[in-house]
Order: sequence, then structure tokens, then C-alpha cells
Amino acid sequence: MAFYLSIKEIWRAKGRFFLFSLVIALITFLVLFTAGLGEGLASANKEYLEKLDADVLVFQEDTGYSTIESRLDYRILKNVRRWDGVADAGAIGFSNVTLTFPNGAEAIDVSLIGVEPGKPGSPPAYLGEAIRTKQAKVVVIDERIAEQAKVQVGDFISIKTTQGAEEEYYDIKVAGITDGRQYFFQPSVFVSLQIWDDIRPKADVENLNAPLIPNIIAVRLGDPAAVESMSRFLEDRVDGIEVTDIKTAYESSPGYAEQQSTLNTMKGFTFLIGVLVIGGFFQIQTLQKVPQIGMLKAIGTANHVVANAAVLQIILVTLFGVALGGLSTFGLAIGLPAGIPVLFTSTSILTTLVALMLIGPIGGMVSIRLAIKVEPLTALGM
Repeated sequence: MAFYLSIKEIWRAKGRFFLFSLVIALITFLVLFTAGLGEGLASANKEYLEKLDADVLVFQEDTGYSTIESRLDYRILKNVRRWDGVADAGAIGFSNVTLTFPNGAEAIDVSLIGVEPGKPGSPPAYLGEAIRTKQAKVVVIDERIAEQAKVQVGDFISIKTTQGAEEEYYDIKVAGITDGRQYFFQPSVFVSLQIWDDIRPKADVENLNAPLIPNIIAVRLGDPAAVESMSRFLEDRVDGIEVTDIKTAYESSPGYAEQQSTLNTMKGFTFLIGVLVIGGFFQIQTLQKVPQIGMLKAIGTANHVVANAAVLQIILVTLFGVALGGLSTFGLAIGLPAGIPVLFTSTSILTTLVALMLIGPIGGMVSIRLAIKVEPLTALGM
């Protein structure tokens, strides 16, 4: 009976309910797009660190887990490796350069990352091969670069850097292509740590005997569950370092927390607006049909039937609106340019859709309570 009543009313006023479903679809679009933008921006900032085959990261002491500020003496790497519980460790260096291409493709600003071949931090290659030796003058590139510039394994690219006051170009062969590993909103290119030290931007090019100074050390533990205890252990035994897990490291990057907080606040206010809009619409609907509800109760319809009909009506209209908004969002996302950082993950999509489905009944609680309290004789003017 409740289902019949809800469907009958929706069908008789389908134009009105369709227009309201479009409002719910717009709310869904805004919430999903904000969630996708948050995931995309977070991924563009942390993708490389998140995919590291390591358990903890070693930074210079008192740098706030900042890869930009951290500078480590290369000798610290040997000190870290020698302790029990450390399965392996690799030094990593970061800098920013520009790629140019012989095929005339547009230049791309990238993160130049120096890694130790075969050690934590060195990415695998799904096409071609990974970096194998310290002196290999080859590069592994992010798949985004390969797609954008139409670069293949075996091609040569040119790395433009600043050495002192002069621009220098280094031609280097593409040995492999790895999956997406953005860092600081830029696609990444990987070279051996020694090659990175030779070609990275430098203010002083006169000091040729300057020691190799990586930014961080990625450490793989013998027991991945011992992150906290091993972090304290290494900090106690190696001077001048601080150690943390990977999640804490990328969440401590400049602007990450503020960025995610802003987007989550926007999403929260959108949910609140959704609750108020849905609640207002169904309350007006209920007030307009008070005589009909009174008639139903006068002929013996129970309160729970009236309440169930209202709940089913809210769920059906919300479900249609959410489905319409979800399909529109994904359709737009497919057509967006590659440079816009929107990313939809199964977890974020499921969480958002469930939350959107819940705001319908929550917003309609007032109208349900109002329908239950209708007195038959009063509603009929008697």
C-alpha cells in the first residue's frame, strides 16, 4: 500500500518531482566533483611517495618532514643500512627541471628524481627496463609524459636545467616508462642518483668536489609492522635525522592539509545545503496534501503506512537524482583535459553516494513527522 501511494503521487506530479530530482542531481554533481578534485589534488601531491616500496622515510632533523628543506649527508645512508631490522634503504634526491622533445612536443615542467638502482625509491618500469646501474645515462619517465609528448622507449629527450647563471641541456635516452608517479603536481622523471647530482640545477658550478647530498632516505623494514619502534630506534642511533611513516610525510608537505581541509569544508556545506533543500521541498509537499492525508486516515489508513509512503517517495526521488548527477559527473570527467587533477576512486565514490542517499531521508524527517501528526477531522475542516 505504501509503495503504491508513493509511486502514484510521483507519477501524477512527475514534472514537479523531475525538476526536484534535477536539483538533487546538481547537488550530487557538486559533491562528487569536489570529492574527485580533492582526490586528484592529493594524488598529484603525493603519488610518488604513496607508491614507494618503503615503510619509513628518513629526513634531516628539524625540517618538519619537508623533502624540500631536508639535506642528508650520503654517509648517513650507510649508517642507516647497518642496523638490524632494516631490510634495505635508498637515498632519493628531488629537483625541478624542464623537458624538451626533438619531436616538437610542448616542453613540460617535471620533477627530476634521483634514485639508487634496485633500492627503495627506484620505480619499476612496465615498458622497457628500470634503471640498472649508478652510471647509466638513461631515464625512466612517468606515463603521463609518454602520453602527452608521444615519447616511446628508446627515444631521446632533453633535460633543461640551470647551472650557475647558464641554461644547460642534457640529452638522455628513455630506458623505461613507469606508471603515474606525480610529485608536487608535476609528472616525474627518474635518473640514477649520481646522474641526478650531475645535471640538477645548481647555483654554484665551480665546486666540482662538492659531496653528494640527497634529500631523504627511503627505508624498507624487515618487519613492516614495526614502523613506530624502528623509527624511534633509528632516531636514537643515528644523529641528525628524524624518521616517519610515508602517510605522515606526504600529509606534512606544504599546503596539503590546508588544501584538503578547504575542499572537505566545501563538501560538508554542500551536504548541509542538500539536507535543507530536500527537507524544505518535502515539507511544502506535505503541507499541500494535508487534506488528502486526512482523508486516508479517516478511512482507516495507519500512521505507519503514511510514514512509509513518505519515506519511499523521498528515497525514490533522491535515488533518481543521485543516479542522474553521478552519470553526469562521470561523463564530464571523461571529457576533461588531462591537466585537470580530478580523480575518482571506488572508496570516495561509494562513500559520497551513500552519504548523498542518506541526506534524503534525513532532510525529509520533518515532513514525515508532519504527515504522522495530521488529525483526520482537523484536516477535513471538521
